[in-house]
Amino acid sequence: MTGQPIPERISWAVGTLDLMPSDRVLEIGCGRGLAAALVLGRLTEGSLAAIDPSAAAIAAAAQRNSRDVAAGRANFLVAALEESAFPAGSFDRIFSINVNLFWTRDPVRELGALRRWLAPGGSLHLCWEPPHPGRVKEIVAAVTPAMEACGLAVTVLTGRTSRSAGLVCLVGRVHHDPS
Repeated sequence: MTGQPIPERISWAVGTLDLMPSDRVLEIGCGRGLAAALVLGRLTEGSLAAIDPSAAAIAAAAQRNSRDVAAGRANFLVAALEESAFPAGSFDRIFSINVNLFWTRDPVRELGALRRWLAPGGSLHLCWEPPHPGRVKEIVAAVTPAMEACGLAVTVLTGRTSRSAGLVCLVGRVHHDPS
């Protein structure tokens, strides 16, 4: 990884994942691989798959994380979420940072796919640093019902950067029937 500073929103979002060393992780919209590098640094036996529709971003992410790619611990794929397919139960953690499709349109189809890809006990983390503090409530109001409609119990985490920018992460876990 280069000496490029990690934006606070990325460090904060990765911190919400509560990663275990053997987790199988999927990042949606990985960009140039900054969050992927942080995740891979916390995995000793686990793996990471990351998707982004930009070929240039995927090339940069694969280069930044080339040792993990060579070791077979990381796989970077040029793909949009709606075009992606993974076997059911493939991931312990799925996350995104500033992927707006979840709150700018009806995301039920995409959220349904993400729920299927979660392993039992896994979690989905949708994180944002909205451009305006008022958008935190808007995002929570827009995304929470869609996550719940897909069978996820939602916990809302909030934080602030050193510049006082708002941060929000909606964490979804599969509802468990106590019977």
